[in-house]
Amino acid sequence: MDCSGRSEPKLPGTCWGRQIARGAALTAGMLAVAGPVGAGSVEEGRKVANEHCSRCHVVGEANALGGIGSTPSFRMLATAFKDWPSRFESFYARRPHPAFLSIEGRGRLREDLPPNAHPVTLPARAIDDLVALAEEIRARAAPKGAGKAK
Repeated sequence: MDCSGRSEPKLPGTCWGRQIARGAALTAGMLAVAGPVGAGSVEEGRKVANEHCSRCHVVGEANALGGIGSTPSFRMLATAFKDWPSRFESFYARRPHPAFLSIEGRGRLREDLPPNAHPVTLPARAIDDLVALAEEIRARAAPKGAGKAK
């Protein structure tokens, strides 16, 4: 829904477009505070994902038959999209996360939306940890010998 209660607009500059722009700006600020890209911990990312993300997403073998059918798995997000790094870096600003997800010290991006799931608060470092997990998932999914010169 946009600010007027109509269906979600598709054009940048609309209310929804401004929310995404704010989320992207917040992402940039959080990444600057969180440290260099690749500074995350795969193990910590796996813990966060198994505890919080696995209720909707298939994260890996631990919940291979779990998740919600319409929700993309971490493997799909990490391997099927060219923009996978930005998807993981800004997941908290992407629907439906802003309605229930808070980043410690920053709150929810969309306080105007009622939570559609049990509220979750993550530390800012969890973003880097989830990106590190996605990098590992992507590396494991790559065919053996991919990228080697012939």
